[in-house]
Amino acid sequence: MALTDADLTELAARLVAVPGVIGVVLGGSRARGTHTPDSDTDLGIYYRAPLDTAGLRTIATSVGGPGATVTEPGGWGPWVDGGGWLDIGGSAVDWIYRDLDRVHGCWADAEQGRYAFHTQAGHPLGAADHAYPGELALGRVLSDPTGELAALQGRVRVFPRPLAQALVEGLWEADFLIGLARKAVSRGDSAYVAGCLFRLVGVCTHALHGAAGRWLINEKGAVAAAGALPGAPQRFAARVDAVFTAVSGDPLHLSLAIDLAADLVLETVDACAMMLR
Repeated sequence: MALTDADLTELAARLVAVPGVIGVVLGGSRARGTHTPDSDTDLGIYYRAPLDTAGLRTIATSVGGPGATVTEPGGWGPWVDGGGWLDIGGSAVDWIYRDLDRVHGCWADAEQGRYAFHTQAGHPLGAADHAYPGELALGRVLSDPTGELAALQGRVRVFPRPLAQALVEGLWEADFLIGLARKAVSRGDSAYVAGCLFRLVGVCTHALHGAAGRWLINEKGAVAAAGALPGAPQRFAARVDAVFTAVSGDPLHLSLAIDLAADLVLETVDACAMMLR
């Protein structure tokens, strides 16, 4: 049985009593109201170093059993950071660390139109640093004794125009990737072409979200989310599927996939220009 809102609020109150923890935010589909009975519950644990992971581990074992454990900060990589995958009463609950000073820094960059995709295991496009403020914008604050999270959330819920413009300007890379992919066709290098096309699609999904003033915080489901945006190219998700369906070792198929992607890039450029007006 999924944890109730009261259960989550009680757990958050225990977590913020741990030294280093500033606040707790409910994220993921549960925060957006799109969850199903099988959905995990994501809890963002916003902290400042030093974080008392021993204190967190004590709570984890008390609610998740003796086998429950948590990582040190950075234990899951530089951008996913760390946390714990817990089973609480039969419900999957993920604790995800977020360094609050780093979130502030990413927001400051986003306000100036600066962003990057960072190497991170499990993120083939790269972890988008602007996802940090996006997570807070889309989350629900469960515990925030100092009020710092609520204050920052009020700011990040307004998508910064400079970031929107920068993400759309980033479509130059999608066009560049088309040229790179074409050079691999004669070799039948389907893996390289597929890699170029994957990154191209990722750049397009971020540009479309930026133009629409919407936060995109996860690669999973990004194509469907982009296709559902008002003003996105017609049948965006279906056309992305057609691109990857065409990828094979046959140079004719590879050329078709690249041609389909090139058309989609052009329409994405036009769609973003219309949305930014």
